[in-house]
Amino acid sequence: MFTDQNASIDAKFLHTVYLLLTEQNVSRVAAILGQSQPSVSATLKRARMAFSDQLLVRSGQAMTITQRGETIRQSLRHILDELSATLAPDSAFDPATATFTMRVSAMSCFGGFLIPPIAERLRGEAPMASIDFFAPAESDDLTEQLASGKTDLLIANWPSPHPALKYSTIFDCETACIVNEKHRFAERDEITMEDYLSVTHLSLGSVVRPAFSPIGGRLKQLGAKRRVALSVPEYALVPPVIARTDLIFTTARPYADFVAARYPDYGLKVVRAPRALGNMRLYLLWHERAHQSPANRWVRALIRDVSRRYSDELADNPNDAGLAELAAATAL
Repeated sequence: MFTDQNASIDAKFLHTVYLLLTEQNVSRVAAILGQSQPSVSATLKRARMAFSDQLLVRSGQAMTITQRGETIRQSLRHILDELSATLAPDSAFDPATATFTMRVSAMSCFGGFLIPPIAERLRGEAPMASIDFFAPAESDDLTEQLASGKTDLLIANWPSPHPALKYSTIFDCETACIVNEKHRFAERDEITMEDYLSVTHLSLGSVVRPAFSPIGGRLKQLGAKRRVALSVPEYALVPPVIARTDLIFTTARPYADFVAARYPDYGLKVVRAPRALGNMRLYLLWHERAHQSPANRWVRALIRDVSRRYSDELADNPNDAGLAELAAATAL
């Protein structure tokens, strides 16, 4: 229940609280908002008083959200979405008749299960649109490309979004490992961190730079390092390599399940990764220059809507609280 200080609660405060509950990291929220860490910490302290709950608690070196904090995060998602829609200017944009071209960069691991349903919706609802989906190259400066207009939208699982970009978290999912059916982990429900670090791994080589790697970045935070025995240049090579080796590949649960189901003859198994790795978040990112573009806003909403099916499916698992978090963290 709210306290008597509610009169001072405003949209800025609610937005900061939402970011804190989503990112679960004071330093990262401070970087996103361009504020000092003490200022964000003060907001967290104020939020704990306002909501009569700790909201975020220590779990080892990281912070984790409380059960009530998760409920509040979901409520704030709806509040901020409705506020954004209310304040947005009226637009006569009609996707059925609009003619526009857009370039969307997406890591190829997500293309297999995200792009087909997105394409279906696009062709049915915006038949005059031209959308170019492409996988980013190692040399691409993705932030510069979004700023310059060479790229309009980016779908990526970075450890955290670049502070210069606007973004939505389109799903927040369990991290999982893919192994072959003969692997000693194949029949487990979950791999411990000790066992995870004791085996050899398959990784993407030049496709994913270290700064953008959700696994490498998280392990670095934990002061741990895995042994990568083999790197491959593209995601298409992951299933056949795993099927023929004792290596394990770490990725987002939706992609792991997609691969195992798509290649049944390979005998692939999906096992939960060590919980210390945390969840893997998939972000939709764009630049301020495209923020008010009617076409860009419409495509962003469509991608978020398509992504909801994966979060909804994952949210049915009682062990994975909060996987249905779909709201825009900074805007539409």
